[in-house]
Amino acid sequence: MTEPHSIVFLDRDSVIARVRPPAFAHRWREYPLTRAADAVARLREAGASIAITNKVPLRAADLAQLPDLKMIAVAATGTDIIDLPACRERGIVVANIRNYAVHTLPEHTFALILALRRQLVAYRADIEAGLWQKSERFCLFGHPISDLAGSRLGLLGYGALGKSVAQIARAFGMEVIVHNRSPLSDAAADGVRQAGFDEVLETSDILSLHLPLTAQTRNLISAKELIRMKRSALLINTARGGLVDEMALADALRAGVIGGAGFDVLVQEPPPPDNVLLNLRLPNFLLTPHSAWASSQAMQVLVDQLIDNLEAWVAGAPQNVVS
Repeated sequence: MTEPHSIVFLDRDSVIARVRPPAFAHRWREYPLTRAADAVARLREAGASIAITNKVPLRAADLAQLPDLKMIAVAATGTDIIDLPACRERGIVVANIRNYAVHTLPEHTFALILALRRQLVAYRADIEAGLWQKSERFCLFGHPISDLAGSRLGLLGYGALGKSVAQIARAFGMEVIVHNRSPLSDAAADGVRQAGFDEVLETSDILSLHLPLTAQTRNLISAKELIRMKRSALLINTARGGLVDEMALADALRAGVIGGAGFDVLVQEPPPPDNVLLNLRLPNFLLTPHSAWASSQAMQVLVDQLIDNLEAWVAGAPQNVVS
């Protein structure tokens, strides 16, 4: 008889959804949260052959202490928390989650865009300060409002999320240009145009990032890129915090180098109290707590696919494999 797989979910509370039991013999153990320093002990204690992690890192030194581990199921798309070369060396299969946030994240992207273009934060502050109540007119001016229709959205990255953002932008009547490292065979059919990095950076009214964080993309947007953007441009980042130099962005917003920014991600999460963007109090900057992915519908899709990944691997037909 085959020994049941031992499954340990290291940070179960990172997703709020019903997790169905895998359809194979197994032992299941879950923890609401696991500190990085405790991960090896918890996996060793359970004799885990399968580890599930959303944000708990597993590095080469950790993997060296886990001889029973055969699979790591990442409960997210990003796999930078896992030492993939070490997994390949040890024959550990790593699978991730794909295309689960194709509605929630693009909707959040446009929530940030609309709030900034319509000056919602600034006008709310005015109302709270009593300015509308004292106005001599029926309405209150003071912060310029711009339509999305007719403006240019530039996308850096054009995977499933970038495509979904482009689709919404086209419905708003926006022109969409895309910089992607590989040619886009379906650009014309999607109603977008592929362009070079310089054109996207310098001519976009709104620049939205949809890239993974790699050695090549870290600090892709720094002071020298920000100064080349339109002074009225918005920078939107719902991808990875490390894509943007946070200090450079804060300086640019304070100096009026760009028009505004909407972020859902930071370099370190949760952020330390002294994070420069966390403490930025400007009406043209919006920060949300890495929640763009987290609609109830998206989280259910995520955990369903997570269990699908486990079952496919046990059945000998692994899917969504990254290593």
